Formats: sequence, C-alpha cells, structure tokens
Amino acid sequence: MDQAMTSLTKAARSFLAKPRKGSSISRLRLQLYLINTSLCEVGPLVGGAVNNSLLKDLDLTVLDEVDPLDRSDDDMRQRAQNIDTFFRAYPSVLHCLTKLSLQNASFDKLELHHVLFDCCRQLKHLSLCCCDTGTYSVFKIDAPNSQLCDLEMERCHFERVELVCLPKLEKLICTTWVSQHVPVTLGFVPSLGELELSCSKTYDRRPFKLSELLHGTTSIHTLLLDFHGEDIWLQPEMDELCAAFNNLKELNVCGIFVEFDILWTTAFLVAAPSIEKLHIRVWHHACDMGEFRGGSFRDRRTPQWEMRFDGSKNRLLKVLEIGGFRAMEQQFTFIRSLLERSPNLQRIIFKGDDLCDECDTLDASLFPSKFPGHDEEEMVVKTSHNGKYHIVVSCI
Repeated sequence: MDQAMTSLTKAARSFLAKPRKGSSISRLRLQLYLINTSLCEVGPLVGGAVNNSLLKDLDLTVLDEVDPLDRSDDDMRQRAQNIDTFFRAYPSVLHCLTKLSLQNASFDKLELHHVLFDCCRQLKHLSLCCCDTGTYSVFKIDAPNSQLCDLEMERCHFERVELVCLPKLEKLICTTWVSQHVPVTLGFVPSLGELELSCSKTYDRRPFKLSELLHGTTSIHTLLLDFHGEDIWLQPEMDELCAAFNNLKELNVCGIFVEFDILWTTAFLVAAPSIEKLHIRVWHHACDMGEFRGGSFRDRRTPQWEMRFDGSKNRLLKVLEIGGFRAMEQQFTFIRSLLERSPNLQRIIFKGDDLCDECDTLDASLFPSKFPGHDEEEMVVKTSHNGKYHIVVSCI
C-alpha cells in the first residue's frame, strides 16, 4: 500500500501541481488507500485542481484489501471516520464526485446521507461494499435533488434500505444482504429500469414477496435474480407481480440448483406479457455437492409454487437461453411448457456448466461434464424443433 500510494502521489503531483495553461481533465479515476501521509498531499492536489476548474469529473475508490471478516467493528468505524475526515478536510473533492466506491466502513453516528446526497451534488454512481450506518440499521435515502442513477450495495449490513426518493435512479444492485425480510423498499423511483437481487438463503432468512419490494414500480425492464444454488428466497405469487412486470423485457434467473424443478419460473412469465429475452442459469458445481458441501448449509428444498396457467401467451418472447443445461426431465418439461406459450420464439441457446476455481481443483474424472452427448442433443432438437427455431447447443 505504501508503494502504491507513493506512486500515485508522484503521478498526481506531476500533472495536477503544474497544469498547462488552458488545459483541463475531462475525467479522473482515483483509487486511494487511507494512508495519512499520502492523503495529506493528494487531497490538496485534487482539491486545488477542482478549485482551479482543471477537474470537473472525479471517479473515486477508497480501497481496502483486507477481508471484511478480518476487520473488527472498531476497524470498520475507524475507516469510516478516516473517510469522513478526508472529505471534511478537502470539501471541494465532493463537489466534482460523479462516481464513488467505498469498502469496509461503518458510518455509525456519522452523517453518511448528508455527505452522499447533500454534498455530492453531481454523484451519479455509488457503490457500497461491506458498509453500514451501524449493524442492522435502517438506511433511509430521501434525496429529491440527487443525480444518482446507479446504486450498488454488496454485503452491506443494513437491516433494510429505504429508497424514499431517488428520482433519477436507473439501476439498483443488491447482493448478499443480512436482512431477514425484504432488504430494500422502493418509494419514488420513477426511472428505475434495471434491478439485480443476488443472495444465498441462510438459516434465518425468511422468504419474502417480490411484489412487496417492487410495489409502486412500473418501469422495470430488466430483472436479475440469483439464488447461488440455495433455497429460493421468494414466496409464490403471480397476479401480484403483473403491475410491476408490465414493461419487463429481459428476465435473468440464475443460481437455480440443478435438481430443482424450474417449471416454477413460468410464474414470472405469466406476470410478464412483454418479455423478450429469458436467461436461466442452473447451478451445478462439483465443489458444492455431496461430501464437498460445507457444513454451514442446510439441505435444499425445491420451491413449491402454486401456478394457475390461464392459457395466456408470451407472444413477444424471442430468445431463450439455459446455462448449465443437462438432459434432465424437469428441464425438458420446462422447455415444452415454454414452447407452448411462446409462439414467436426464434432462438434457443443451451450452454454447459459454469465451473469455478474450486471445481477445477477437483479430479475431473470424478465429476465428468454433464452436458448432453450426441444422442441427448438429438433429444433436445426433437423436443424443441418444429421448423422455426434456431437452436444453438454450446459447450461454453
């Protein structure tokens, strides 16, 4: 870290301390470690560049390479205090921030909302990783004048995030939350079009209704749900989602355990008449099976959704992609069901398993590829082909 900050300080000094007459920086991307000796020089350089109208657009990341599990609560609070001290010492830095990424910081008793939404008036992209305003706290964001269009929260220890008012928010990513209930509530977010929810289900997490989270939204066009191969954290519902799914164009359902019946995914299609692309990714990792499965996980249970199909069609659906495809009856049953309700389906893509570093370390001979062989590929074609589909079978 010392070497990195020394190099960064030298580079910043070389082009910020003596700018050429009439020159300006359209955008500066800065990645900092919280080392006081370096910040005392970098801060004035950046602040001076802003005050002199040399810099108008700053992308700032406050780095931390320590695993959050190795940081105590006091460490997290101290990091937040250091970040707050830096911003207070060089307030002009906040004025040109358009993108900010913070890691491993607990802003307990600090005015995080004031800094992010009152001082950072140009902020458009915000990423919070392992951050909070006190463990299991409720973080309310009410910023009618905010320019924020992209918000990402990863492993943050909020009990709930309440987006009371963010009129320009277009994309929301929420991964690995700690809440036992709905992790986010949406208020006035009229521009929200992309939503990503990704989390494995722990012992004490209760399923929630997706319609509760999406209540009042009508502009969602892209939705990603990732269950990481664990129990599904959604309660069964179809009719309640119709209003929120009215403009849904692309649906990605990832991390479905390979032995689950994925027919329940059709429930989303019933509520989404305008969907054009459906991507499903089945979870099948050798490192997550049998004796290799960690003791902190319980047995998986396939979701039981009571579906009432009324013969409605997904007439706009053109692309179906299934990753982690295997020649299993439950997958063929789902494909047949989808073909029956999607008369304009044009392209069907089947891909093999996604592997990871842990899978690669296991003996490949013990876990051969489950991608269909030649005979099984003919079964796929026989199941799907009626002369109008473009079928792609890929080992990617």
